[in-house]
Amino acid sequence: MWRRSFNSSSGSNATSALKDKKWDALVIGGGHNGLTAAAYLARGGLSVAVLERRHIIGGAAVTEELIPGFKFSRCSYLQSLLRPTVIRELELARHGLKLLKRNPSSFTPCLDGRYLLLGPDKDLNYYEICKFSKKDADAYPRYENQLERFCEFMDLILDSPPPESLQHGSSFSEKLKDKIQKSEFWVRCLRQALSLGQKDMVDFLDLLLSPASKVLNNWFETDVLKATLATDAVIGTTASVHTPGSGYVLLHHVMGESDGDRGIWSYVEGGMGSVSKAISHAAMEAGAHIVTNAEVSQLLIENSGTVCGVILADGTQVHSSVVLSNATPYRTFTELVPNHVLPEDFVRAVKYSDYSSATTKINLAVDKLPQFHCCKLNHPHAGPQHIGTIHIGSESMEEIHSASQDSVNGVPSRRPVIEMTIPSVLDKTISPPGKHVINLFVQYTPYKPRDGNWQDHAYRESFARKCFALIDEYAPGFSSSIIGYDMLTPPDLEREIGLTGGNIFHGAMGLDSLFLMRPVKRWSSYKTPLEGLYLCGSGAHPGGGVMGAPGRNAAGVVLQHIIRKTT
Repeated sequence: MWRRSFNSSSGSNATSALKDKKWDALVIGGGHNGLTAAAYLARGGLSVAVLERRHIIGGAAVTEELIPGFKFSRCSYLQSLLRPTVIRELELARHGLKLLKRNPSSFTPCLDGRYLLLGPDKDLNYYEICKFSKKDADAYPRYENQLERFCEFMDLILDSPPPESLQHGSSFSEKLKDKIQKSEFWVRCLRQALSLGQKDMVDFLDLLLSPASKVLNNWFETDVLKATLATDAVIGTTASVHTPGSGYVLLHHVMGESDGDRGIWSYVEGGMGSVSKAISHAAMEAGAHIVTNAEVSQLLIENSGTVCGVILADGTQVHSSVVLSNATPYRTFTELVPNHVLPEDFVRAVKYSDYSSATTKINLAVDKLPQFHCCKLNHPHAGPQHIGTIHIGSESMEEIHSASQDSVNGVPSRRPVIEMTIPSVLDKTISPPGKHVINLFVQYTPYKPRDGNWQDHAYRESFARKCFALIDEYAPGFSSSIIGYDMLTPPDLEREIGLTGGNIFHGAMGLDSLFLMRPVKRWSSYKTPLEGLYLCGSGAHPGGGVMGAPGRNAAGVVLQHIIRKTT
């Protein structure tokens, strides 16, 4: 197995360097959020070390060469959500980040011989949707404009720590300053709400609270258009399109941008590991130290109840003033924190948060591009149908709902919902000439199937073949093009990447788990009940996806805390 490793140091010498000093901050986990936090802390003048359990940095945003010559974005596979503030402030373009915009951005083939292409080209969208409904073609620009206004409202919330009440004992001046800061936040929110107007605010609340099916049925009449849009509302979740609150997940997946273009998803040259690599370069340039093969087994806690460092799996103690955890809340508070240290109600809330997953990622090496029969083309070169996300098994919202119900009943979907991407069409650095890398993001697959076990090779192979056979229905001969593949089911994602339950967001993104409720109520501002311990991963506000916002926001909170202690 061949893999690329982007790190500053590894092994016994690196461990010795860690224990020879007391660090200002330690970051547990070298995923993109941990690296982002480290970069901002180091730029703030702190001595920082990042401790990564695996041999390679990046967490879920990682590039691995699993088959010689084929470099896979093994987990996350598209970029849009990375906050523009992070890209700009860390100068990620200078550090090698190169985005490859997709136009068209989506392709949905139909078994009846029709298809739907969508993207940033408004004329193309109108023409394509008109094939199904002129009414929907007229409505689509209004739908996009409304979502864009909602996303602008969300920018303030994404880039700010939640206005959580102070938990630890504070002086009168600290409490006063804290109240002023929170008042300023709510005033800015009020201004944003007033700029939207009452009608849009009501529509915004309707989107947040409603099932995606209700939102989309109110806008459109065409099944294939609604299904194509609805996949954004369920991607990475166990939810159905009929689940209340799935409308927010839809918004979450369109609120990003690429080089200033709102709602555009891009490939990253070199795979998603290039995102982590660019952030790590920014962090190391600022002075951060990044160590791989450095698994943290437990937090060090003083008698006063203050975190003062970590213990590595090999027994090495590394001391620091503060610790930031990029691990999931469950792993952080139930596995890394010793027993009987945290408040019982806090631990209970963490344990009973929703970490369920229905996601499986399949990475394939193929010797030719799939040929979709609906396009009536048969040549080896890439066409517009190969550039964006290809939606397989998503011709109606009821198909998506039926697939989700299979998982609710304890079995993998009989007709899985598949998002196929072929990044090698635009990125020539990740596959040999004439061959391609294909990503399949597959739903719905329960963590513990009722009819088998993911550790059973035959069971795994059977499910993979079911996915390939479904693609064959749309692109005959696809299965025969496969050179090899790698599959990550929910238990694999938990074991390999550290995602509790296999949940790609570090915990569900339901309305009960967002903003002031993330990871649990009363502890949303990255601080924890343990003095000196902070969360900086996707389990904290504003949630999952390759955003960098939790890392940036958490670093800001830590720097403010240190400034208050030294003044």
